Amino acid sequence: MILGVIAFIVLLLLYLVSIYNRLVTGRNAAKNAFAQIDVQLTRRHDLVPNLVEVARGYLQHERTTLEAVIVARNAAVSGLKAAAADPANAVAVGQLSVTENQLTGALGRLFALAEAYPDLKANTTMMQLSEELTTTENKVAFARQAYNDLVMTYNNTREVFPNNFIAGNFNFAPMQLLEIESAAKREVPAVSFS
Repeated sequence: MILGVIAFIVLLLLYLVSIYNRLVTGRNAAKNAFAQIDVQLTRRHDLVPNLVEVARGYLQHERTTLEAVIVARNAAVSGLKAAAADPANAVAVGQLSVTENQLTGALGRLFALAEAYPDLKANTTMMQLSEELTTTENKVAFARQAYNDLVMTYNNTREVFPNNFIAGNFNFAPMQLLEIESAAKREVPAVSFS
């Protein structure tokens, strides 16, 4: 009888330890996935000043657009630093989403403006930087999807019964999904009836 009770307590403790370990593993996997986002967003942020510098020579009278891109880029860099310091901080990740969406919007305005300047559009450096930015944004999208999948798995793991008791008692906070709009998603398709 006593041996049965001891065995039950040992099995219960092992079960609780396995729940705790799954929560730690899930949180760490999501943090690792965020590190991949950090790499790609840093690359994106590093490309922006080069784009602005190339465009500056052609768009001297469009100073406000160029300044808006730089301001949005600097805000995104700050948001990324805050989120990278603690990817489990839902507020920091939410703010990163906001700043990245602002940067995406500012870059969209820059590219729309560049369309009106054939010399700028045909500039090989501008074309190369635009291609690198597009490639990087695709990598960001893949890294973000992987991160969001891991965050969803972690959040589900911490919310199901009986894991929610362990998560609550050991401060396993929910993690925030990272939502960044793609520029292509916001573009309105051209319609022509001719």
